[in-house]
Amino acid sequence: MLSVVNADGTTANGSSLIDEIVREGARRMLAAALEAEVNAYIAELTEQRDDKGHRLVVRNGYHQPRKVTTAAGAVEVKAPRVNDKRVDMATGERKRFSSAILPPWCRKSPKISEVLPLLYLHGLSSGDFVPALEQFLGSAAGLSPATVTRLTQQWQADHTSFMDRDLTEVDYVYVWADGIHLNVRLEEAKACVLVLIGVRADGSKELVALKDGYRESGESWADLLRDCARRGMRAPVLAVGDGALGFWKALAEVFPATREQRCWVHKTANVLDAMPQSAQPGAKRAIQDIYNAEDKQHAQAAIKTFAQLYGAKFPKAVKKITDDEAELLAFFDFPAEHWIHLRTTNPIESTFATVRLRTKVTRGAGSRTAALAMVFKLVESAEARWRAVNAPHLVALVRAGARFERGHLVEHDEVNAA
Repeated sequence: MLSVVNADGTTANGSSLIDEIVREGARRMLAAALEAEVNAYIAELTEQRDDKGHRLVVRNGYHQPRKVTTAAGAVEVKAPRVNDKRVDMATGERKRFSSAILPPWCRKSPKISEVLPLLYLHGLSSGDFVPALEQFLGSAAGLSPATVTRLTQQWQADHTSFMDRDLTEVDYVYVWADGIHLNVRLEEAKACVLVLIGVRADGSKELVALKDGYRESGESWADLLRDCARRGMRAPVLAVGDGALGFWKALAEVFPATREQRCWVHKTANVLDAMPQSAQPGAKRAIQDIYNAEDKQHAQAAIKTFAQLYGAKFPKAVKKITDDEAELLAFFDFPAEHWIHLRTTNPIESTFATVRLRTKVTRGAGSRTAALAMVFKLVESAEARWRAVNAPHLVALVRAGARFERGHLVEHDEVNAA
């Protein structure tokens, strides 16, 4: 479809020619994908016929056109319609075709649901969303201030429901804990977002809990952990976090059987801060030799070497490692495939890195619950892209109490022989 281009490069509706091309390309690709989806559905059921030999599933024209807001702008689509005459024997109702690409309720792509929380956390009020999105999308169709307000209210309800869900049927074998300062609209300057991410028995990662509190406060963490326990959460086998957290005091109270693993990224930063800059490159390499060691015995030897090299000049720095040796080396007692996951809180840090970069301090009136809901929706979106831990089949063995030496499973025959 040709468009008249003005002298300044814009088209008749005010958008640029390249935007028009992108939107037209998106429309055609979406139309082709919908056609292919319907054709595949009908082809799969072509053998199903009635008593007269007529096919039960056939094409039936198109639905009414509708606009769908995507990252390429508002795109008008006409979804193919299917006449499915089959009857569900269990319910007695006609079966219906439902597109996985474009469900009947869909009016905007999931990416828009990621953009809105970012705009809120960046300081925009709901009234500012429409002009902001109009510049970003080329259209603000379906995104009025009233719509945005309803969305934020729904997201707050989603977060509340998430924090009230039953955890009886969920088993988190590993958990990472951290308090993340995002400079969003929490009510007090020292408040932060307390985050728990867990690894289920099948090896998949999942957000466990997210609420506001104080990073150093054992009581804030205890409230969160007690709430998880009340809802049926089992004690994790291993918890990973920064040594400065109030989390550890709370963990000992609520889940005393859970082992502790200190984050090596936080520990390295704390140790290097206690040393002059000239000594930091060499010390950093010596610390890496510890957590990258072949096994726990080699790591213990590397700690002794670190103490010999730096103990005389920087005793406070060395003490930060030697005092926490057991907690720093706990990950060596688990499968070697899991070591890279368990020695740092990177699953939390990497998730929140983008949010940190794209938020700023906001001084306007803001709702604490709305801010938490926005953070929750961003993490929820990121969660869909999290990958399972390496060798996920070994997580269930960890929960079952299997022993691992030098990172490898100790078989029953080996235990008996020993």
